[in-house]
Amino acid sequence: MKAAVFKERGQPLVIEEVPDPMPLPNELLVKIAACGICGTDLHWSEYEIPDGSWRKLAPGAVMGHEFTGEIVEVGRELTGGWKVGERVCAQPSLGCGKCPACLAGRSYRCPDVITRASSKLTGAYAEFTRVGESETLRLPDSVDDSLGALVEPLAVGLAAVRRAHLSQGDTVLIVGGGPIGLSVALWCRFFGARHVIVSDLVRARAERAAEFGATAAIDAATEDVAARAEQLAGGSPSVLFDCVGVPGSMQLSIDYASNDARVVVVGLCMVQDSFFPARAIMKELDVSFAFVYTKADFEFTIEMLGRQRIDAAGLVTDHVGFDAFPAAFEALKRPSDQIKVLLRPD
Repeated sequence: MKAAVFKERGQPLVIEEVPDPMPLPNELLVKIAACGICGTDLHWSEYEIPDGSWRKLAPGAVMGHEFTGEIVEVGRELTGGWKVGERVCAQPSLGCGKCPACLAGRSYRCPDVITRASSKLTGAYAEFTRVGESETLRLPDSVDDSLGALVEPLAVGLAAVRRAHLSQGDTVLIVGGGPIGLSVALWCRFFGARHVIVSDLVRARAERAAEFGATAAIDAATEDVAARAEQLAGGSPSVLFDCVGVPGSMQLSIDYASNDARVVVVGLCMVQDSFFPARAIMKELDVSFAFVYTKADFEFTIEMLGRQRIDAAGLVTDHVGFDAFPAAFEALKRPSDQIKVLLRPD
């Protein structure tokens, strides 16, 4: 099959023919209809993880975990009534399906977890990928392929907002107007935040935040973010989200926060960083970290998309085929007004 293959850090992905994935008897084989480019993959392809072990990316790996597709093969041991031709999405990790973590919908915590782009599991920047039964969810007809590929990043935002213990009437400041920041904005408004303010260094992205629930935007390249947020909301934000994930962004969120605020770090910084603990301590901040989601978050996201309770279609700003994919992937490593770019293998 055709896939976008990682060769070495700092180099573009290469489109190559790779072996077709061979599903086990308790797995499904999915033909990819769409897969989003994730910021984590962009960082992953650029930086060596400090401890050299976590999610180590080896030459020949195929990334991609925000995907939707069609079942083309059903393992003979599966009991969930799966049928060839059903449209699905899936959580990225493949777990055993039996341990407490898997049964709780958190396969990424499974002791035997297999992550995409490892030597054991080809990711979804490809024509086909394997999925586990317990991680796979059917999509209703009202959720098209583009929306299906947004379920994963939307679930990230949902899990982050749950972590913030948001209350109706809260004032929220979101640092970073990329796909995750805008997903967070969408869910903050859904759950009743009064003010949802998004700051970004790219003015066009900040201004588009209004399409996804933001009540105001800040051009972080030209404005004093903390002062402008207070002016817009008539007071300091009670909840802040770091949705950037680069060195210094967590400290920025701490600096912007007022006394007793809640700070949720969502952006996945994949290099060593430092921050000034005394500032967080003296403000008595509640600082927490949001990693991913549970299966229930996927289910809720699909239901809200299917019922048109949330409108996320505008997050997709481009579709590309394999020929244009390496260049599109590289371009997203630089600031731009793109939000979510999808690989469409066909």
